[in-house]
This record gives sequence, C-alpha cells and structure tokens, in this order.
Amino acid sequence: MTDFFTMQPGETAAPLPPGPVLCTGTAAMRRIHRFFLWAYAEAPGLVRSVAAGDAARAAYVGEVLGNFDMVLHVHHEGEDLLMYPPLEQRAPGCVLHIAQMLEHHRQVTQRLERIEPVRLRWMRTVDAADASELAALYEDLKAVLDVHLRREVTEVMPVVDRVMTEKEAAAVGQHGIDKFDKKFMVAYLGMVLATNPPADRVELFKEIPPPVRLAYKLVGRRMYRKQYAKLFPGRPIPETL
Repeated sequence: MTDFFTMQPGETAAPLPPGPVLCTGTAAMRRIHRFFLWAYAEAPGLVRSVAAGDAARAAYVGEVLGNFDMVLHVHHEGEDLLMYPPLEQRAPGCVLHIAQMLEHHRQVTQRLERIEPVRLRWMRTVDAADASELAALYEDLKAVLDVHLRREVTEVMPVVDRVMTEKEAAAVGQHGIDKFDKKFMVAYLGMVLATNPPADRVELFKEIPPPVRLAYKLVGRRMYRKQYAKLFPGRPIPETL
C-alpha cells in the first residue's frame, strides 16, 4: 500500500538548504495531518447518517464537525504565524512553495467560511436539502485538503526540518494546544491518537502537556470510546493508547 505522503507526478520538493536536520517537524506534521485526513473523509458520511428530523443526532454531529473545523483553522493559523514567516526568511529558495501552501490555506479558510452557516442551519432544520448541501461542501473541502496535506509534508516540511529548531517547531503545535482548554483536548485526543500507527501514537502522546496526558488516562480514553460509538454506531472502536 502506497503511503499517502508520497509525491505525485508533476510535484517538486523545495530545494533543501545545506546543513543538518535540526527538528522533527515532518514527523509531527504527518501525525496531525492523518487526523485531518480521517476527519474530513468521515465528515460527509456523518452528515448523511442523520435522518431528516433527528434533531438530537444533528446537534451532536454538527457540534463534532464544528470542532473539527475549529481545530483545522487553528492548525493553519499556527503555521501562518509561526512556521511560514521564518521559513521564508531562512530558505528563500522555498518562496514559491510557501506561496502555494498559503494559497491552499486561503482556499481552506474560504471553504470553512461557507460551511459554517450551512452547518448551523442544518443543525436547526435537520432538513434533507441542507444536509445534502453540507455534505457536498465537506466533500469539496476534502478535495482541497487531499492535495494540501500531502504537498505540505512532501514539499515543504523537509526544509522546515533544516531551518527551524525543535523548540520553534514545537511552538507551532503548542499554538493549537494553547487555544483549547484541557477538557476539549482530552475529548479529542483519542481520535488523533487512533488515526496514527502505534509508534506515532507514542511520539504524539509525548508532545502533549503532562496534565492533559494524565486527564486522558483517567477519563479521556473512556470519553473517546463513548464519542466514537455515538458517531459510528456498530463500528469497532479503533485502538488507541
């Protein structure tokens, strides 16, 4: 099976600057991108799983999808603020690739802005036409993400590993952690872990603040299993830590 993060014909990585690898940004980016790939592959089907008029399930699914959208937005915000400006300064040969990634971010933001009012309306109306529109919007967003999430990892992140320190790379991820309270983090950490291979789960868990790790062990794992079962009734629950 071909790894998702494989460069496609016609795609070209940014030139690597000289010098040693300074951080493990590529590995960390793969881990969070796997979660987004899973979340937005599921999003259209989750919308369609709600029967017309089932207000309780629409409210639950709509809230979860809104949280996915918020995490995606904050993830890109952190990159825009803390990753791409130093990358542009330190790796001038990467400027065209940076411009393409920022354009992808703009396209994602544009689609998230279209999705939000439709999602909120659907949560109120639980109407079949609104559901169809919302599912189609998520499919459109997924098409953009399939390109962006691959190309950012294959074309840009190897340069990040050469020009940013481990502390600087960690700050990009910390931006997202700082935006969400511990209860929110604990509720969704299981999904992020479950969408990664076992070895990556271990490394990802190390990056989480100790209080969140403890809360996950105490209550988060149970919250994850309950949430997954409610979203996907009848499916086996994927393993996590």
